[in-house]
Amino acid sequence: MTTLFNRKTHARKQKRNKSNVFSGVFSNISWLPHFQKISPNKKHDNLTSFRGKFHLYTGEQLHWVEVTSRLAKTVILAILPWVLLCGGYGFLVSMLSSFGHLSIVNDIKVLPNVILSLNIVLSLLLVFRTNTAHERFWEGRKLWGAMVNTVRNLARGIRVIIEEREPEDRANKEAVARLVVAFSVAMKLHLRREPINAELAPLMSPLQYYQLQEVNHPPLEIALWIGEYLQHQYERQCVDVFQVAALHQLLDEMVNILGGCERILKTPVPLVYTITLKALLLTYFLVLPWELVSGLTWWTGPILAFIGFILFGIDEIGAEIEQPFGHDPNDLPLDAICNTMIRNIDDLVNNASCQVHLSKRPNGILKISALHNSSSQNKFARYGLKKQG
Repeated sequence: MTTLFNRKTHARKQKRNKSNVFSGVFSNISWLPHFQKISPNKKHDNLTSFRGKFHLYTGEQLHWVEVTSRLAKTVILAILPWVLLCGGYGFLVSMLSSFGHLSIVNDIKVLPNVILSLNIVLSLLLVFRTNTAHERFWEGRKLWGAMVNTVRNLARGIRVIIEEREPEDRANKEAVARLVVAFSVAMKLHLRREPINAELAPLMSPLQYYQLQEVNHPPLEIALWIGEYLQHQYERQCVDVFQVAALHQLLDEMVNILGGCERILKTPVPLVYTITLKALLLTYFLVLPWELVSGLTWWTGPILAFIGFILFGIDEIGAEIEQPFGHDPNDLPLDAICNTMIRNIDDLVNNASCQVHLSKRPNGILKISALHNSSSQNKFARYGLKKQG
C-alpha cells in the first residue's frame, strides 16, 4: 500500500511540473500579454457576413446596409437610365396592346423561338463576359499580393544582409527600405494615371521627390535608385556577389509585377465584343415585351425593368471589375494594400531588435528572457561575438 501511494504521489508531482513548464518559460517576457488568449467575451465580426468580409477586404468598419449601398451604388447609377428606358418602353407596349394595335404581332408564331434563341445567346455571352472580367480582377489581386511579399523580402534583405561599416550606413539602409515601399505607392498612382502626390513625400528625400515629378515613369525611376544603391554596396564589398544577385532578383520581380499590372491596364476586353453584347441586349429588350404583353398586360413595364436591371447589372459589373486598379468600390483596395506595406516597413525600420536568450533553472525548467536593443553598434554583442581587431 505504501509503495502504491508513493507512486501516485510521484505521478501527481510530475503532472504538476509539466503544467508549470510553460508558466515558468514565459514568466519573464514583457511582451507576453500581446500573445495571451483572447477573451471569449470579445466580439468579432463574422467573416461570412457582408460587414466582416468588407472589413477584412478594406479595413473599414461599416454596417451591412452601408456596405451594400456602397458596392451597388456605382453599378445602379450606371444602369439606371437603361432600366428606366426598358420600363418606359414596356409601358408603351402595354398601352398599344390595350388599344388593340398589336393584333398583327400576336399572329407572328416565330416570335417565341426568337426570344428563346436570344436567351441562350445572351446567357452564354454574359457568362463569358463575367468570367473574363473576374480573371483580370483576380490576376491583378495576385500580382499585388506578390508585390506585398516581394517588398517585405527586399526590405528585410537590405536590413539584414548589407553590412554596416559607417555610422550613416544605417540611415541609408532605412532610406532605401522606404524607397522599396515608395515603388509600390508610385506603381499605384501610375496604374491610376494620377500624378505624383504627397503620399510619396514622407518616403523619400525632398530632392528625390522633386526629381520624381519630372520623369515619365516614376516606378522605374525608383527601381533605378534602389538598383544603384545595391550595386554601390557591392562595390564597397558590404555584400558578396551571391547576396547582391539575390537582392537584384527581388528588385527584378517588382518590375515584373509592374509589367503584369500594365498588361492588364493597357489590354482591355476587345471593344468589338462589348459593342456586340450591347447590341444583342438592346435587340432582346426591343423584342421581349411583344411576347410578354399578352400575358402580363400592364405589368409588362415593371417586369421588363426588373429583367433589364438584372442583365444590364451583370454587364456593368463585368465592365467595372475588368479594370481593377481604379477608385470604384468594387476595384482592388490598393490604398489599403499600400498602407499595409508602409506599416510593415515602418515596423522594420523603427522597432527595436529583440534577441531571445534561453537559460536553464536549477529545477530543470527552461527560462526565456527577452533583450531589446535598438543600437546597431551592439550588433556583435547581441549575437555573443567579439569584434576582431
